[in-house]
Amino acid sequence: MKSPWTSRRPRLSADGVAVVRRAAGMCLRYPDRALFDRLPLIRAALAETGAHPPVSAVAEFAEHLAGLEPLRAEEHYVAVFDVRNRRSLHLTWWTDGDTRRRGFSLAAIKARYRAHGLTPPGRDELPDYLPVVLEYATLEREDGTELLQEHRAGLELLRFALVKAVTPYARLLEAVCGTLPGASPGTPEEAARMARRPIGGGPELVGLDTIGLPSSLPFAITGGLK
Repeated sequence: MKSPWTSRRPRLSADGVAVVRRAAGMCLRYPDRALFDRLPLIRAALAETGAHPPVSAVAEFAEHLAGLEPLRAEEHYVAVFDVRNRRSLHLTWWTDGDTRRRGFSLAAIKARYRAHGLTPPGRDELPDYLPVVLEYATLEREDGTELLQEHRAGLELLRFALVKAVTPYARLLEAVCGTLPGASPGTPEEAARMARRPIGGGPELVGLDTIGLPSSLPFAITGGLK
């Protein structure tokens, strides 16, 4: 399947990228009542952002979710994001798998948050959980983009896994990858090769075999997502 962002695409503004990431992060959380209550706000913010492929992808998912019964949405979420099905939302799972090295990677991400004056999430949420990382990327846009790009291979592999699972959640990963520099790989095999080719000289990836991020900074993004 060819990615819609492998060719030329309209450029999103910095604020537009932030809205896409914030909205996608919200939608990637467990679909509880709080998320359903926020859907009108999410949809309104996306509508104000303009016509761009990543914006449209998140808007389509939000519209889909709004039409579901909450119980059905919860059941689908649990079925989709199951590590046994190789569709984890935790980024270090893709880089480190279930190895001892993963603990060091998680600690490094926590240190990164603290270095920017942010408090890492508590025990109930790991710092590499994609919705948390996307929220960080709206607060610290430059370093957040760098962190996402460092995990680009895992994001792309997750995108292809969700496409294969025939789930609307694939649209959210398409949108997230569409906010990153460079073209997305066009096939799972290209994504796998990206995983074996470390980004920035880091270790080879081995994972192949918050709303809720407390912050000391005010949180406000153009479009009304708070």
